[in-house]
Parts: sequence; C-alpha cells; structure tokens
Amino acid sequence: MLHRTNPNAPMRSQTTVAMGFVTGMLAGLRRQGRNPAPLLAATDIDIADTASRIPIERYAALYNRINRELDDEGFGLFAQPMRIGSFEFLCRGCISAPTLAEALQRACRFLHIVLPDLTLSIRRHHGQAELVISESRRLAADPDDPGRVFAFEWLLRLLHGLACWLAGRGLALDSVIFPYRRPPHSADYALIFTEDSRFAPTVPGGVGTLVASFNANLLDLPIRRDEAALTNFLDGAPGKLTTLYRRDREMVTRVRDLLRTALPATLSLDDIADRLHLSPRTMHRRLEEEGSSFRAIKDALRRDMALARLTKSRDSIAEVAADLGYADTSAFYRAFVEWTGMAPAHYRQKWAGKLARAT
Repeated sequence: MLHRTNPNAPMRSQTTVAMGFVTGMLAGLRRQGRNPAPLLAATDIDIADTASRIPIERYAALYNRINRELDDEGFGLFAQPMRIGSFEFLCRGCISAPTLAEALQRACRFLHIVLPDLTLSIRRHHGQAELVISESRRLAADPDDPGRVFAFEWLLRLLHGLACWLAGRGLALDSVIFPYRRPPHSADYALIFTEDSRFAPTVPGGVGTLVASFNANLLDLPIRRDEAALTNFLDGAPGKLTTLYRRDREMVTRVRDLLRTALPATLSLDDIADRLHLSPRTMHRRLEEEGSSFRAIKDALRRDMALARLTKSRDSIAEVAADLGYADTSAFYRAFVEWTGMAPAHYRQKWAGKLARAT
C-alpha cells in the first residue's frame, strides 16, 4: 500500500481488493453465458493478471454494474434473482427496529423470501452470539467453486456491513468459520472479516454452513439511523458497503497507529488531529466516511491488545490494564466484561484450557 508523504495533501482511498473477489463476483455472469468483458472495461479492470489488486472504488463500481446488468443483486448465483431494490427494502425494514437483534431477525426473515437458497439465523448463548448462514441446497457441485465461495463472502459482508451502519459503529467479529477450503485470496479476510478466519471444507455432496461469532452484547445496541441517513447511505449502495468497515482504511489505520505508539499515554481526539495536521471536525468527518469513530478505534485497539496479552503472556491483569492506559484496574475490568461478557481472569483461564486440550 502506498503512503502519502504530505499530510496536508488531499486524501484518496488507497485500499485494494484481491483479484479472487472479482473472479467470484463474475461467476454468475459466466454461468449464464454472458461476456463480462464490457463490464470489466467500463470499470478499467484487467483480470488477465491474477496477481494484481483492484482499487476498491473500481470493485464497488463493478459490483453495482453487474447488479444492474442482471437485474439481480445476487449476481446470478442463486436459483432465483434478487431483484434490484431488494437491498433498499432490506434497509428500510431494519431501520425502524429498536435494537440490532431485532434488525438482524428482520433481515433473516426478509432474505428467506428473496434468497431461499440460503438460510440465516441468529443464535445467542453464554455471552456469545452467532450469525449462521446455511445452504438450503448446494450452490455448486464443487465446494470450492468461486461462485459458491463468493456467495458466502458476499452475504456475510452484506449483513455485517449493514449491521455496522445501523449501529453507527464498527462491530468486531471474533471468529468466522467458512464452509470451504482456504481460498488463494484469504489473506484479505483479516481486513474484511476477522483475523480469526477458519476454513472447514464441506463434505462433497453435502451442504455447508458459515458461522460468524461475536459478542452477544452487541445485539442489544440501539439502531441509530433514520430515513434521512438512509437516503445518503443508499447512494452508491449496495456496492458502497465494500468500501466501509474494513480494517485497512487509511484514516482509521493512521489514528490506530498513533494511539498504539502513544500507549500507555492516552491521546485525545484533539491530540491526534493536531498530529495529523487536521482540525478535529475534519478528522471526525473522515473517520465517519470510513465507517468508524475515534471512540470505536480506541476501544477496538485496547480490546485487541488486551485479548492478545491475556492469551499470549503471563502478565498480570493490573499490568495489562496499566499498559493500555487505564487509570485503574476496575475500569479495565468493566471494559473487558463489556467486550467479552466475562471477567479477564475467566477469559484467560478459558483460553489456557483450550491451549492445553489442543496440545
């Protein structure tokens, strides 16, 4: 990834997408005998070089062009088309929900109608929640078919991105189990989904299930969007979702790096804006454009570092809290329970037991 040398120069997105995501997105067109060349040319994408990466804005443009060409927001991958406008109605059905849990339940019911090839459900138990996507029928004879792989990638991305937007913050996925072998472009999964992305190939002839796990407390978040916000959000959607809530966003990354470097000192939004030669208002706006906020970045950084320290070191909980900038251990304790649903000591014991069983 390129880096800007002049902090005062206009910022441009430098995020790119692996070619494997493009190949999967074209699978439905090819199944229907359609030539993707005109759509690729219109978005200036050359798929001849499989090692190249695509600027994310071009990828989002191709996403929307394929939808319009097929009148199908499901890319021609399913038994019945998901007609243009389905995503808008999905959003409209969710924004009046009181909580994220209800919004996701509505999404599951709506997608059951327009996308019967896949069954969705939300499970909640012991402080963890799971978004489950199962095949109602085999999407392809080959479990590793690019179209089948993309179908799972696409629907998880769609639901996760929508959930983040509805809640007005990035929502961390703790782990995802994908029902196919590790694809060549799996390195991007850490940026799009989670670093803990696992692969459990579907038995030939069987149907597969994807399981995305996250903190159950997130289901209780209130919906923070309204009709006015939806109008703006739908401009460029659903392809727009590919540009939001990724972990390699330029401004998000720069803010996270500055916060990490400063630890155990804690920097304010004004401190970070000053170091980036921006006004606090401009920095807030750019983070919002990338689907995040200063508070969300700060919380996610502390959470990621806390989980790593508790599972990979023997440092005391007090040491971890101090190194992450908490004034006292009780504040760290409260934050950790909010992140994971359990106390730090319990979390460490749980993972120590898992490691012992694995060895």
